[in-house]
Amino acid sequence: MPKIVDPTARRLEIAEAVFRVIQRDGLAQASLRSVADEAGLATGSVRHYFRGHDELIVFAMRALGDRVEARLLRRLPELLDPATPRSRRQELTEALLSEVLPLTEQTRAETDVWLAFSAAAKSRPDLAGEVARTHAGVRALVRRVLEGARGAGGLLDDLDLDVETERLAALLDGLAMAGGRTSPELMRAVLGRHLETLRRPDR
Repeated sequence: MPKIVDPTARRLEIAEAVFRVIQRDGLAQASLRSVADEAGLATGSVRHYFRGHDELIVFAMRALGDRVEARLLRRLPELLDPATPRSRRQELTEALLSEVLPLTEQTRAETDVWLAFSAAAKSRPDLAGEVARTHAGVRALVRRVLEGARGAGGLLDDLDLDVETERLAALLDGLAMAGGRTSPELMRAVLGRHLETLRRPDR
């Protein structure tokens, strides 16, 4: 019997090949042919799942954003649970926000690829939409984290959440862009110090 291929799984496998090509050779080298070679497929097989190169790149960009978002959302329930102890909530907050920083081999690779997509989006409207979607998603997540901390009594009383949401999100953006020049230890320290400035002192 012919082998049954899950189309969704195959499209994601091809997206992973896109990521590897971009990280190794740059976005300009992520042609249908080079991606097919990286995935161990014929170019025609890639065309079976994507109508063309543009569709492939947009799908890969969306898949990367969805993968990171899924990891972040998995950490939210415990963080936002009112029963979670304050010390544990602080630990979870730093762990969740660290998911978007290039602190591990995986997140460094994701950051490299995402920055390549973001640079290309300046001249590609099809990618610009994905950048805007991710930008809004990160800020919405940061807002939920801060609102949860305020609801649990963990934030200073006079904070403007609109300002603090943008300030924290901008810090994450800046650390991600500086990843190649800043050590993981320093990035963690910077994030931790910023979060300390928002917290209500223990009484």
